Amino acid sequence: MNFRDPEKILLHWWNRFEQFFKRRGLAVLERIFVREVITPAMVDPAAIRRILVIRQHDYLGDFLLATPVLRALRERFPHAHIGVLVRQYTAGVAAHNPYIDEVLTFEEHGWNWTPRKLWQFWRQLRRGWDLTIVLNTVSHSLTSDILASLSRARYCLGSAERIFPGCSRNFFYNLIAPAGSENRHQTDRNLDIVRYLGIDTSDHSENMTLTEQDRGFAAAFLQHHGVSHKDRLVTMHLGAGKINNRWPIAQFATLSNLLYQDYAVKILAAWGPQETALGEQYLQALTFTPIILKNVSLRQFAAVLAQTEAYVCNDTGVMHVGAAVGAKLVAIFGPTDPEFWKPKGKQIVALRGNNNDCAAVTAEHVLQALLHLIFPPLERRKPASPASAQEGTPPVSATLS
Repeated sequence: MNFRDPEKILLHWWNRFEQFFKRRGLAVLERIFVREVITPAMVDPAAIRRILVIRQHDYLGDFLLATPVLRALRERFPHAHIGVLVRQYTAGVAAHNPYIDEVLTFEEHGWNWTPRKLWQFWRQLRRGWDLTIVLNTVSHSLTSDILASLSRARYCLGSAERIFPGCSRNFFYNLIAPAGSENRHQTDRNLDIVRYLGIDTSDHSENMTLTEQDRGFAAAFLQHHGVSHKDRLVTMHLGAGKINNRWPIAQFATLSNLLYQDYAVKILAAWGPQETALGEQYLQALTFTPIILKNVSLRQFAAVLAQTEAYVCNDTGVMHVGAAVGAKLVAIFGPTDPEFWKPKGKQIVALRGNNNDCAAVTAEHVLQALLHLIFPPLERRKPASPASAQEGTPPVSATLS
């Protein structure tokens, strides 16, 4: 721990306190505040006019994987007021979603709260919710459970999974969906919670809604860089938060050179603000100068993705952003199983190398996947370059839907 950073010191001791409280204090609270469990048959659908969905405790991709739940709720309760409670880093993605009427933003660190911000959040949280849903499929957040309790909702729904140590059940809920198998797609695991109340949808696609302003930015950006509607444009996103989820930069460069030289494809490259070294390594390995997308908001990035012909990325949050705006994409997976985590949809291909190693996926593998995805087909403008010869490439598994 860096003892010179006050923020990290506070976060360290808060985490220590939270873990201690989970081990020792929750069992006591269960005896005092336990809610009586009811069955779905005891729920009055006509009384559900305001619904709050809590997903403030997980990452960007986890939220987007849960957006089919919002669609299912809107289909079942078309006139209900639906709110979502998220962190700051997912609030922008939740904005303008047609299934959402209100976004409540929870600050991760207590020192980011101002009195005004805290009062506004408190008023939103206590504004007469009828049904609160905690989507605890990836992790079980004590904070989310407490927020659900503070919402004062008549019905509080969550999963029976991940009971806190010392507790007999997830006592903050009075509607407890049975624990399902973890060997299911994350979208289905989220939907399983609301299916307990008979709420479902046939559309499992992820959703992020772009505004005219977002689309206007994308159009101006591409025009500025000389991209017309006649051009074939493929986006490469180089980064991932987890090192083992990163496809080698050399393979990104090889693929980009192949597409540019052999298929006259324009390449747009992107990476995160903490991944400058990856970008520099990639640029040095190219035989041409790509279009670079940087210093933009997540919504602006998504809008540009929506205008590109295809998208190549790692298993990371921006993979789900691409899927949520309808991009055709090829995602390279490593340790994570795409059967459970890849966005659903026929326009999305997941490639996974031998031994769950990203490096086992070659540029040629990704090229072939792109050639199957893109329509009209890409036309090779000259014989294959030496870089495209991939003798003895290890097999990969492909997940198509």
